[in-house]
Amino acid sequence: MLCTLSRTGISSKHTYRSFSATVRTLEPKSLFTKHPDDVVLTLALRTPMCKAKKGGLKDTPSDVLLVGMLKAARERSGIDPALVEDIVVGTCHAPSPAYEARASAIAAGFPKHVPVQAINRLCSSGLMALRSISDSITKGDIDVGLAVGVESMTHNPRPTPKFNSEEIKANQAATDCAEPMGWTSEMVAADFNITREKMDELALLSHNRASEAQKSGRFDEEIVPFKTILKGEDGSVKEVVIDKDDGIRHGSTIEGLAKARSAFPDWGQARSTGANSSQVTDGAAVALLMRRSTAEKLGLADKIIAKHVATSVVGRKVLERTGLKTSDVDLFEINEAFASMYVYCVDKLGLDIEKVNVNGGA
Repeated sequence: MLCTLSRTGISSKHTYRSFSATVRTLEPKSLFTKHPDDVVLTLALRTPMCKAKKGGLKDTPSDVLLVGMLKAARERSGIDPALVEDIVVGTCHAPSPAYEARASAIAAGFPKHVPVQAINRLCSSGLMALRSISDSITKGDIDVGLAVGVESMTHNPRPTPKFNSEEIKANQAATDCAEPMGWTSEMVAADFNITREKMDELALLSHNRASEAQKSGRFDEEIVPFKTILKGEDGSVKEVVIDKDDGIRHGSTIEGLAKARSAFPDWGQARSTGANSSQVTDGAAVALLMRRSTAEKLGLADKIIAKHVATSVVGRKVLERTGLKTSDVDLFEINEAFASMYVYCVDKLGLDIEKVNVNGGA
């Protein structure tokens, strides 16, 4: 999610039609102009996104992913690492994320005085890292920061929440917090009458778009080829370089997706499958954000990818606050964790599907 802007192939015309982090005024015209205090994105990189437990990064723990991405950001940005004033790492399942993040930053070549923190907001942890850095720049606390997202679901699978509080156990809404996200997908589908067929239809569009994007090289610039190891079933170990996402379902058809089994058979008439839900993934991404005036001072004006990174460009609240209509926005990126949510957002907001997740999604 950290690499949404580069992944969608944003051109210069899109750059100035994106949302401003500073929100100095709610007038739409302010979104299309440059200001020295704009928060801008100058670098966005990621590892390949690989299937957990059987993909190319299955033998690569999260700290190895983290060191690799931080090192890539330091080397490819070309800036003095001492200029980075904060590093925020979004992660969900790592058992000791703050320690891991701090150690990884030092190992990647960042000075000890650069503060590092870990943040967890479950599925939006990476976006919260972006928001944290963006907010710090907006408030004037820092001028340059790194936002990182990392997860190894092979090494750190989703833990089963356990509650000890009697108050929680006695409150159904509270205990429901331990339910897996897949159940939420099923509830959305049931509550809003979203059919399996509609979910498969948009899933097919996503798979085919991602397939086309990969084959045409649209992801190449943002992916950092990752040197790692792969262990064979016979105990052998070999060095490899992983440079492609390995979860894209090339050659998908609606008939093939219809044959996919329910991912949650205990739900009853479940509609979420392995084909219309996001995979369990290993991977990481990093983004370098800074004040526009700082980017220009450092000679990085031509490296600016976009003006601000919005946490969610599809929320009606964001559109209302900025005075924009959906027709004013060139591209939308919606988290495709489950097709039911994807269908709901597209329908609820009345979005043009040709503008949504143009290179596929999760």
